[in-house]
Amino acid sequence: MSELGDFLKAKRAQITPEQVGLPPVGNPRRVTGLRREEVAQLAAVSVDHYTRLEQGRVATASDNVLVGLARALLLTDDELTYMRLLVRSRPSRRGPRTPAKVASPVQDLLDALTHTPALVLGRRFDILAWNAAATALFRDFAGLRPEHRNLVRLVFLDPRVRGLYEDWESVAAETVARLRMDAAHSPDDPRLTKLVGELSVRDADFRRWWSGHGVRIPSAGRKHLRHPVVGGLELDWQTMQLGTASDQILVTYTAPAGTPTHDALAFLTSWSARPDAVGHTAQSGPAT
Repeated sequence: MSELGDFLKAKRAQITPEQVGLPPVGNPRRVTGLRREEVAQLAAVSVDHYTRLEQGRVATASDNVLVGLARALLLTDDELTYMRLLVRSRPSRRGPRTPAKVASPVQDLLDALTHTPALVLGRRFDILAWNAAATALFRDFAGLRPEHRNLVRLVFLDPRVRGLYEDWESVAAETVARLRMDAAHSPDDPRLTKLVGELSVRDADFRRWWSGHGVRIPSAGRKHLRHPVVGGLELDWQTMQLGTASDQILVTYTAPAGTPTHDALAFLTSWSARPDAVGHTAQSGPAT
C-alpha cells in the first residue's frame, strides 16, 4: 500500500457518518469510520477510483480529486497540502547529500540573542546550530553525538528534554505530525526512515501517533516548561525560514518583557554562564 493509501485509510477510520451528515447505517457497523463507498460518494469520485487510490494501485490523482477527498474526510489545509506532496513526490536519483551547514552570519545571529533560546533546524528536525541560551534551557547539545542532535529524537528519548515539557503529550504528538510532513518532502531519505524506525521500536507513543497519520505544520505557539533551575516557564515559540537555505528554519523561544518567564530566562542564561554552573545545565543523563 502507498503512503497516500495509508493516509486515506487512517483518516477514513477516524470519521463517523454523523460527522459528515450520513445516517449511521448498520448497528454495529462492520468497519471503523466511513466505508469506501461513502468516501467516494462524498468526494464525487467513483468507488473504483477511490479504492485504487487507497490500495496504492494509482500513482497519482488530480487536484480536484484531492480537494474532494479533503472535503469528504474533513481534512485540514495542512493535510490537503500533505496529500498534494504525496502525489507529486518522486524518489530522487541524486547521490548522497552533503552534511547540512549553517552560514556564519546565522551563527552570529544566534549568539547575539543573549537571553533568547534559539535553534536552527534542518531536514528531519536535525539540530544544526544553537546558542548558549538554548543550551541553558534544554541541554548541552555539543555533548551529544552529531547523529543524536535531532529535536524529535530528544523529545522522545532524552529524559532531560522529555521531562521539561509539562504538556509533553501535546508537544510530542505535534512533533510527530510535523515530522510526517517533512517525510512527504523527502520520501527517499534513508536517515529519516532510520529515525522513524528507531522511534517506532523504542517508544509506543511515537508508534501510535505515527500510525495515526496526523499532519501539522504550525509556525508558532506556546509551550509550558518546568525547568530544574528556574521552575515554570511559558514560552512563545515561532519559526522563520532562513534565506540562506531553503531547508533550514530558525526557532526562537521568547516571553514578553516584564513577565516572570522573561525574568527567569534572563536569570537562567546569566546563571548558566557561571563556571560553577557548567555541569548542572548540561546534565541530562546518557546520550540515547
